[in-house]
Amino acid sequence: MKGKHVLLTGGTGGLGLGVTPVVLSLGAEVTIPYIQAQEVERLKSLISPADFARIRFVATNLNDEEAVERLINDLPRVDVLIHLVGGFAMGKTHEYSFENWKRDFDLNLNTTFLVCKHSLRRMLENGYGRIVTVGSKGAVQPSGQLAAYCASKAGVVALTQAIAEETKDTNITANTVLPSVIDTPSNREAMGTDNVDKWVKPESLAQVICFLASEAAKDIRGAAIPVYGDI
Repeated sequence: MKGKHVLLTGGTGGLGLGVTPVVLSLGAEVTIPYIQAQEVERLKSLISPADFARIRFVATNLNDEEAVERLINDLPRVDVLIHLVGGFAMGKTHEYSFENWKRDFDLNLNTTFLVCKHSLRRMLENGYGRIVTVGSKGAVQPSGQLAAYCASKAGVVALTQAIAEETKDTNITANTVLPSVIDTPSNREAMGTDNVDKWVKPESLAQVICFLASEAAKDIRGAAIPVYGDI
């Protein structure tokens, strides 16, 4: 991805701590929207000063379409979109509040729609693009007490595959990965560490994501790639 302009959402989060260094190692120029400044500092501690200099950080609310449009319009171009933003919460369906349901869809699906919409517009203008989103094993194998998470991630998969259909006969691709449990600090805190050796490492998932984001994956469209580890 040398010389490519990459919009990497969630680049300072738990998964981003594994993905961002890999993207930088491939030579990309990276823009990372963020909410919390302390997460920027955490990422900075993991990356060399030379690589860190190739990141542009922009404070952005990805649920605000005007903010997303402004972020993407300000970029010289968008060659690659890697959308990592997401999260989960548990609860039985009959006890789950509608507010929490809407929050989960905002976090997982609506942010995906907004960044894909405006990145795709720029990619179509330039005649090139790679879109990689993060679904979930739960999108295709739903689990109890994760209805909102599984439904919103299923939406991510459907959205990504719809974009892949819309961009046939172009040099733009859209694909998604389906991780099981990712070994992030937040998942360790929420789920304990008893089975952590079976979880997917962020660095491993990063390799799959970066392949899909590369020139080499030009013939892969609408794929939903399982990355399940040993779960």
